[in-house]
Amino acid sequence: MHHLDVQVLNATLAWVEEQPVWLCTVLSTFGSSPRPPGAMMVIRGDGRYCGSLSGGCVEESFIARIGEDLFSSSSQIVRYGDGGFEPDRALPCGGVLDILVEKLVPGKETCDYLRQMMSALTGPHSVVKTLRLPGPCRSLQSGAYLSRTFTQVQGADVVLTLCAPPRVVIAGLSSVALYCANFAQALGFETLVCEHREDVLLNLADELDASVTLIRQFPANYLEREGCHSGTAILSLTHDPRIDDLTMMEAVNLPAFYIGAMGSQNNSRRRKERLVRIGELHPEQIKRIHAPIGMDIGSKTPAEIALSIMADIVRHKNGLVDAQQQREGVA
Repeated sequence: MHHLDVQVLNATLAWVEEQPVWLCTVLSTFGSSPRPPGAMMVIRGDGRYCGSLSGGCVEESFIARIGEDLFSSSSQIVRYGDGGFEPDRALPCGGVLDILVEKLVPGKETCDYLRQMMSALTGPHSVVKTLRLPGPCRSLQSGAYLSRTFTQVQGADVVLTLCAPPRVVIAGLSSVALYCANFAQALGFETLVCEHREDVLLNLADELDASVTLIRQFPANYLEREGCHSGTAILSLTHDPRIDDLTMMEAVNLPAFYIGAMGSQNNSRRRKERLVRIGELHPEQIKRIHAPIGMDIGSKTPAEIALSIMADIVRHKNGLVDAQQQREGVA
């Protein structure tokens, strides 16, 4: 299953061929909000929609106001909460949403515009989108991959940097891998599991969430051929050196922000020795490998181990590790 915002753009492309549509993008949130900046929803004039802006708090209000033709400009910003539109149900914890609403009309220019945004949500780069209210978007420029969507509003000028969601690639299925895959999907990561062993597939594949992409290939071969973007975490969680070691040997040559393999202190030490002796990895490459993997939360069960792994990945993705190292360096 595609990431939700990719589904939104696919629906927009299909619908705008025959009728105007309204593409809505969360610009900023204050307080509690279920959907982050960059989240999208598209609405047709008849009220049909795809996507979500708030997990259900403002969608019905949007549909009603489109029916009243309140969003007729090519672009405008609307606010829910704090003096803006009142949602049908109160936003959680008194939250506030600022939403960019773009009215898109049928035509080749609109379709090209949507396809460029789609490329940013599915590829290893970002797209910087700029517009001046109340006009349409006039500039889309490709840039390096960023870990999340950035938004900036200065007066009538709006800048959004769109990019693909962060990704988790899991090498090999195991009980821990199952929980990691399903946790990662729930956390908004594009989640891929590489597994080539038929007996393991027979016993475990059906337990994966339907949104997880299962790739029936040897993990190291997949990484060698497909590579990854810098928003990727690569995990090997099998306890099988034939899978874990070769996965690590490929992963250290890629721009992944997190690389890790499961194992005890002793097993991890022996793996690193093998990677140096057999794989000829350099010290800087070895330092990139998190082994033992995850945060130390005293985890024992597969679910607890997976929770510790995903917590550590989220911590690195959100830049908390770099911030902590900077503070310690200053100290």
